[in-house]
Amino acid sequence: MRTLVFQMPDRDGGPTGPRAGFGRPSRRARTLVTTIGVLALLMIVFVTFAGLWTDLLWYRSVHYSSVFTTTLWTKVGLFCSFGLLMSVAIGVNVYLAHRLRPPLSAMSAEQQGLDRYRMGVAPYKTWVLLGICAVVGLIAGGSASAHWRLWLLYTNATSFHTKDPQFHKDVSFYAFDLPWYRFLLAFGFAAVVLSLIAAALVHYLYGGLRLTAAGGGRATGAATGHLSVLLGVFVSLKAVAYWLDRYGLAVKSSGLRSTDDWTGLRYVDANAYLPAKTILFFIAAICAVLFFATLWRRTWSLPMIGFGLMVLSAILIGGLYPAIVQKFQVQPNEAAKEAPYIQKNIDATRAAYGIKSADVSDYSGTSGTANPALRADTATAASIRLLDPDVVAPTFQQMQQSGSYYSFPSTLDVDRYTVDGKKQDTVVGVRELDSDGIPEKNWINDHFKYTHGYGIVAAKSTEVTGGDADSSSSGSGTGAGSAGADGAANAAGLAGNPNGQPVYTEHNLPTTGAMGPYTQQIYFGEQTRQYAIVGGPTKELDYAGTGGERTTSYRGKGGVSLDNPLTRAAYALTFDEPQILYSGAIGHGSKILYNRTPKQRVEAVAPWLTIDGDPYPAVVDGRVQWIVDAYTTTNSYPYASRTTLGDTTADSLTDSGRSVVAQQNQVNYIRNSVKATVDAYDGTVQLYQWDTQDPVLKTWMKAFPDTVRPKADIPADLLSHLHYPQDLFKVQRQLLTTYHVTKAAQFYSGSEVWQVPDDPASKSGKAVPPYYLSMKMPGRSDQAFSLTTTFTPNRRGTLAAFMAVDSDATSPDYGTMRILKLPSSAQVEGPQQVQSKLNSNRDFAPDLNLLKRGDSTIEYGNLLTIPLDGGLLYVEPVYVRPADADNPQLQKVMVDFDGTMAFENTLDQALDAVFSSAAPPPAAAPPASGGTAGKQPPASAGDRAAMSAALTDAQQAYDDGQAAMRKGDWKAYGDAQDRLADALRRAREAQKSTR
Repeated sequence: MRTLVFQMPDRDGGPTGPRAGFGRPSRRARTLVTTIGVLALLMIVFVTFAGLWTDLLWYRSVHYSSVFTTTLWTKVGLFCSFGLLMSVAIGVNVYLAHRLRPPLSAMSAEQQGLDRYRMGVAPYKTWVLLGICAVVGLIAGGSASAHWRLWLLYTNATSFHTKDPQFHKDVSFYAFDLPWYRFLLAFGFAAVVLSLIAAALVHYLYGGLRLTAAGGGRATGAATGHLSVLLGVFVSLKAVAYWLDRYGLAVKSSGLRSTDDWTGLRYVDANAYLPAKTILFFIAAICAVLFFATLWRRTWSLPMIGFGLMVLSAILIGGLYPAIVQKFQVQPNEAAKEAPYIQKNIDATRAAYGIKSADVSDYSGTSGTANPALRADTATAASIRLLDPDVVAPTFQQMQQSGSYYSFPSTLDVDRYTVDGKKQDTVVGVRELDSDGIPEKNWINDHFKYTHGYGIVAAKSTEVTGGDADSSSSGSGTGAGSAGADGAANAAGLAGNPNGQPVYTEHNLPTTGAMGPYTQQIYFGEQTRQYAIVGGPTKELDYAGTGGERTTSYRGKGGVSLDNPLTRAAYALTFDEPQILYSGAIGHGSKILYNRTPKQRVEAVAPWLTIDGDPYPAVVDGRVQWIVDAYTTTNSYPYASRTTLGDTTADSLTDSGRSVVAQQNQVNYIRNSVKATVDAYDGTVQLYQWDTQDPVLKTWMKAFPDTVRPKADIPADLLSHLHYPQDLFKVQRQLLTTYHVTKAAQFYSGSEVWQVPDDPASKSGKAVPPYYLSMKMPGRSDQAFSLTTTFTPNRRGTLAAFMAVDSDATSPDYGTMRILKLPSSAQVEGPQQVQSKLNSNRDFAPDLNLLKRGDSTIEYGNLLTIPLDGGLLYVEPVYVRPADADNPQLQKVMVDFDGTMAFENTLDQALDAVFSSAAPPPAAAPPASGGTAGKQPPASAGDRAAMSAALTDAQQAYDDGQAAMRKGDWKAYGDAQDRLADALRRAREAQKSTR
């Protein structure tokens, strides 16, 4: 028997009794669920905005929060504005299409098939419309916000006060206005196309469009009018595009015989494409009017005829006609037809890249003065650099590393310092923290203990240890060192210098020398890429000295404070490291340092600048400052040919660790408009205006006021270390291979095209890097710190020209380019030919082979080119890298002048040999079998014994020195080098006796 149980509802309508708990949740449960939901929402919001919050904190720490806020609000404004515009455009057209739907009383079979979709959408029409508008608005807003630079340039545009030669508009129109107009046009096309698609779908869904035969394949009058207006707007935008395309011809890239990056109008553009674009503009405008007229005529016939005419005109007028002009008018006499336009391109390109004022002078390339008379002139011609900053980096690493957790860059820098009362070209390197060398890797060591590098190491670029530096009549000083692992066996030829190491002017740990006292901790550097937490309860390793480890605690003003728990939580999320939130190693006063490379910091505070690939250090007013060259660029300078920065600034040194500027960034205007500094201790960033006439910089300074300090604020000590940037120089020299020609006829023929030679000392096939060198150009009375390079004729090895730019920022001639152009008939040897001559010279082969003994390797240093009395002096240091030590030592110096080459132990000896009044005696030929001609007197047994003993002593001294170096016992190393020098001297004397 079944019993029926009745439950009476309670006052809230829920059941009562035993199952009442499954009804409506209690108030406590609802509160708990609501709290959990709010907390979850807050967590999602916190995670989403943690990145923005930490970014703001970082910008505040470097005092550039205005850059963050200006960029952020510009992006937000563009996102909201264009997102809303796109949403409104789509929403209005979908709404109109729905309102203009026909009655569905007599539905066709096609419409009956769509009825289920209409029924499915009907209850959610409003939500579907809002969802579609939201999605397209978010996409459009996100796309628009990425163009914040275009908006800021457009709204803050500054005149160039230079007009293009075709349309006579200021260059600012092309650089700032035209890119923004094109963006607006692209946005308009996207909005119209999406609106057209959405409206057509709604009309089709609700019967305004019928596609099947049963439906007549027709549209209602309302749908026709609506879609016609949208098509009319589309064609109107196309008319605007044709009009803007006229101006776009001035910045259009096209190929010409001399270059594939030739930019600007050519004959066919000015005489065919330009009138074609104008005609198509009027045709499109008429076609748009016909589409708008459909509102009254309710027929597609006339607008479709107009649209077909526009398409046909685009094919015939815009495509076929220019091809006919090119084929039958230009090609038969291209040189004459293109000459006026080539000249415009030449003038614009030389102006846009800052090379129009290059001083070109003829230079014979050979000297007519007697050699002995020139020997004294080599002392003032240049401070000849024997210390190659690329080759000697491992030597700095071996001799001055002072701990596995320190390292030097693979390519050192060249600067100028006052040593012994005079300016000295100096090779410098910063002893930076090497995180890979930390003895025990863990979170505390990586981020709390090993936090910074220590000090700058510097050496004279013109001298090495040993040799006859002090008595050098060239003023350059020099020597060459031992032969490496088999130095003893080379005693006869390499006795000039026992070690060939750098002559340090700043060295040891802590460093001492000519730079005076300065803050030596390096918290920010080129190789410092991981974050550090400093200034709190955890002590940092400062350096390890003779008294053991010294500790320190960061006291700089840079960094973001971690005192606030919310800040710690934000950084724990940002760096994906939970220990930042709860670690006891973080306490009151702790700061986090990140974005620690100079490039990162300057790029962050000035995102509108292009950063040079090689920041360099300098001691300025008792602080180590990283100096960063920064560029303003545009790719919209009319008629100026484009170049790709990443390709143009690559050379043989980029393979050894030096980065390049802005990979694959195409530009056709560049200025070194800003000099920036980054303090190596506290990370302070300063931006200084350098090019006071640059309109692009002025535009950005309007957009970001108070971020760039005036040029007058540059301290005098800093000014003395500023120099001409290598990346800009490489861009300019690449353009000058073609654009040193100023006449259209020569440019078109290509007969005067040069090339930058490959680095003869490298097997990379990359261009030879430019070299910093204090030298005296012809016609100048004193040496000037310069950046130099050579050119060779296209596909030939002889020398075509030599170029130097004054790199001393304190000089009124700073930035002056001087090009010495050799006669086209001259057969002056180029760098690769000089290098090949050295490698193939049979007189030098014994010395070269001897240097390679014992698995040692030869490394060629910078092959310097120096103008001297109408001729060209080549100097190249030759290093030996021992097989058992990564410690290149200077051993020989090659000198070549007017085809005469010497390969000696020191620079002085090589110069003496080249400029000697008497030619060196020919080597004695070996006697024929049984003959006596040319036979040397036999060496005595005593001489041979003395040489053997000296070589034995030299080998032992060398082995002792290498063992001492590996142990870090520098006193024993010095004693061994002294014994090696004495043994080599005795070997040389014994060899002379055996001749």
